[in-house]
Amino acid sequence: MTSSTGSDRAPSLQAALRSYWNADAATYDQAVTHIPRSAAVNAAWAAALLRLLPPPPATVLDVGAGTGFLSVHLAQLGYQVTALDSAPAMLEQLTAKASRAGLAIKTVCADAADPPDGPFHAVVQRHLIWTLPDPGRALNTWHQAAPDGRLVLFESVWGSAADPAERFRSYGRRLVRRLHRDAHEHHAEYDPQWHAGLPLGTGTTPEALTSLLAASTWGPGRLHRLRDIEWTTLTTLPPSERIFGVAPRFALTAGGPARH
Repeated sequence: MTSSTGSDRAPSLQAALRSYWNADAATYDQAVTHIPRSAAVNAAWAAALLRLLPPPPATVLDVGAGTGFLSVHLAQLGYQVTALDSAPAMLEQLTAKASRAGLAIKTVCADAADPPDGPFHAVVQRHLIWTLPDPGRALNTWHQAAPDGRLVLFESVWGSAADPAERFRSYGRRLVRRLHRDAHEHHAEYDPQWHAGLPLGTGTTPEALTSLLAASTWGPGRLHRLRDIEWTTLTTLPPSERIFGVAPRFALTAGGPARH
């Protein structure tokens, strides 16, 4: 990525990232950190979705849907789901998964900052925003797709943005997984230049994301700690990994009022 201007670099970076995630689709679901196998963890996710979103059968846009973790959960709960992703191979995995479960999920292949016309009752994303070259612009376009709707960002604390204690625990978790020869989270490492070229590419924290959200057309957000998901996830870990805990997880919401 040697383009001389910012406007040239952004399309080049987006193309590289699209190619990476397209290739990642084949093995993405093998990582337990991506797709929980535990019934308890999935039940905690279902409770969080119902708690933070308008009630079904609201229309929900799942941005950066990937292989469909949130989309499938939402459809099973009775929501009308549109899954948006820039990687066609990811959407192929999602469509196959939905078909096996007998679920109707509409898919749209496009960049995250180019959502389909709404209006939607809600927009959700999970661990997507750090991959975006211009997350502020993306937030604004999602607001246009759901002008009177609800935004829910599902995130966690990670990377160099985390405090030293959490960085140590994260290192310990990765070390234990390597010793157990668990499936790698991705098919290949992220290029360090990609991390450097993304505003949130080196990590996320509640502070960084609340500031970003407040500067968008959504306005100030509301922060929710996802302790039930943390707790149930922790109970599924082997003892050698459990001692390092799990990354703090949280949701940021904006727009329409909370259900409860």
